Amino acid sequence: MRRDPAPETPAPETPASETPARRALLDAWAVLAPTQCSGCGAPDRALCAACRLSLGARPHTCCRGDQTVWAALDYSGVVRRVLGNFKDGGRTDAAAALAVPLRQAIAAALAGLDVASRAQPAADVHLVTIPSAAAAFRARGYHPVELLLRHAGLVATPVLDLALTTTDQVGLGREERARNKTGSLRARYGLANFRCLIVDDILTTGATVLEARRAVRAAGGEVLGVATLAETRRRYPTRDVHTKPVDKML
Repeated sequence: MRRDPAPETPAPETPASETPARRALLDAWAVLAPTQCSGCGAPDRALCAACRLSLGARPHTCCRGDQTVWAALDYSGVVRRVLGNFKDGGRTDAAAALAVPLRQAIAAALAGLDVASRAQPAADVHLVTIPSAAAAFRARGYHPVELLLRHAGLVATPVLDLALTTTDQVGLGREERARNKTGSLRARYGLANFRCLIVDDILTTGATVLEARRAVRAAGGEVLGVATLAETRRRYPTRDVHTKPVDKML
């Protein structure tokens, strides 16, 4: 798996780690660049210690269709607010904190591969993200998942392109999302002997990652698994919670 030469991303801070000296530094910085916590709105903090603690990962598996997915967080509460502000509010100051649980979900997905897949080194496994629509990229100025991967010291392999223009998935039901995404992606080139994990930020119905899987397979590639930062659990029960350290797989 390709990775940047950046050092290991530190674990999310806990309230206890916000020492008096650190608080003083943050207070001084807040005078120069006032902001609010993207999780709770507390003044003068890009992401307060309590909200950082809420981003602590508990990698677990869930299913969408016949695909098992590893997710790090439950898309609700603080996680939902921080992710929403990161993706659509320009709050890239939360990227480093969000990169930690995403990296753990990827590591858990690698650790969960079957014996046959693990016979080949993890370095041969590519990370594949879903391309953003041109309008979404212009509005944001960045690709959310790829930015998180860079903060995690990882690099995506750009193999997918948009084949069709789709409507916004917000407000669509499961079947509507599936129809909206079907045939929307294609590989840039043949993917024979290409092994990958599909990586995304938010898993809802799974229509997006399943379409990415279809596109990779159609080009001859092999999808070993799917990892996401957060999943909506309301209608999709969790299968398993992974509690053992898995980051060594990366």
